[in-house]
Amino acid sequence: MRRRDVIAMLGGAAVWPLGAARAQQGAIPTIGFLSTASPASIAPFVDGLRRGLEASGFIEGKNLAVEYRWADDQSDRLPTLAAELVARRVAVIVTGAATAAALAAKAATSTIPIVFTIGADPVRAGLVDSMSRPTGNVTGVSFLSNALVTKQLQLLQALLPPASVIGVLVNPNNPNSASDVERTQAAAASLRLQVHVANVVSVRDIDTAFESLARTQSAALLVLPDTLFVGARKRLAEIAAVRKLPAVYSNRLYVEDGGLMCYGSSQVVAFREAGIYAGRILRGEKPSDLPVIQSTRFELVVNLKTAKALGLELPPTLLALADEVIE
Repeated sequence: MRRRDVIAMLGGAAVWPLGAARAQQGAIPTIGFLSTASPASIAPFVDGLRRGLEASGFIEGKNLAVEYRWADDQSDRLPTLAAELVARRVAVIVTGAATAAALAAKAATSTIPIVFTIGADPVRAGLVDSMSRPTGNVTGVSFLSNALVTKQLQLLQALLPPASVIGVLVNPNNPNSASDVERTQAAAASLRLQVHVANVVSVRDIDTAFESLARTQSAALLVLPDTLFVGARKRLAEIAAVRKLPAVYSNRLYVEDGGLMCYGSSQVVAFREAGIYAGRILRGEKPSDLPVIQSTRFELVVNLKTAKALGLELPPTLLALADEVIE
C-alpha cells in the first residue's frame, strides 16, 4: 500500500471559521501544533489532523494558520516550544502523539485550549481528571497504544511458538516508560515469556540495543510506542532484517516502511478526531464539554515481503486475522 507523500505540506497553514477569525480582531486565527517528533516522522498523522480541521470547515492557508513546533526527539525542548506557542497567543494547541508534549503544553498554559493525542491513559498521566468530564482547558484523543502489549506479545508467540525470550525496545525518557515496561513484564509473565529490555534514548543507541538483544538470544522484538522509534522506523526494520529478528510495532507506519507487523489503533484516525475537536473549539465549544475520545478502531497489518525475507512461514490463522497484508 502506498501512502500520500505529505511531508512537503508540513509548513502550511490551516482553516478556521469566520466567527473565530473575527474573535481575533479580524485576523485569520492561528492554532499551535507541538510535537516531540520531527516533521518527516509523523507526516501522515499531521495529514489526518488537517483532514479533521477541514471536516470542521477549516482549511490550512485560507482561514486558518498553524504554528508548528518540533522538538526533533529532544524532549527537553518541549517547555520552551510550548512557551513560544503561548506567547504567540494561539487559539488552540494540538499536541502530537506524545504524553510529554501534552504535559508541556498543560504546564505552559491554563487558559489556551489544548487538544492532545496520546497512546497512554490521560487520567493516569495527569492530563485530565476524568475521561467523560474533563475539567479546565484540556481534552483530546487516546489511541491506547500503551495498553496493547499483551496482544502484541501473543502475535509474536503465535509466530514463533518455541520462543522464550522477547527483546523490548524502550525510550526511558518517555514519561510512560516505567509503566510500559511494568505492563510488558506482567504480560510476558502471563504468557510464560521472558523479556529483555534495551534502552534507547537516541538514534545512536539503536545498534548497541540490538547487540544487547543478540547477547540475550532474544528470538523476537517488541518496540514500545515512542516518537523516537517512529522517526527511526526504516533503520529499525533494516537492522531487524539483517539480524533475522521478527518484530511487532504499535502502528502501521513501521510496516509500510519494512517492519514485519503491527497491532494498534489508527493514529491517522486519532489525529483526524483531534482536528475535529480543535475545529469545534474554534467555533466556540469548551474543552471541558468535550469528553476524551478513546480509539475503537484497531488494526493488524502484516508485511508479507518482510516475512519472506526473514524466512518466516506466517501461520494461516495470523494472516486470516490481518486487516491488511502488504505484499
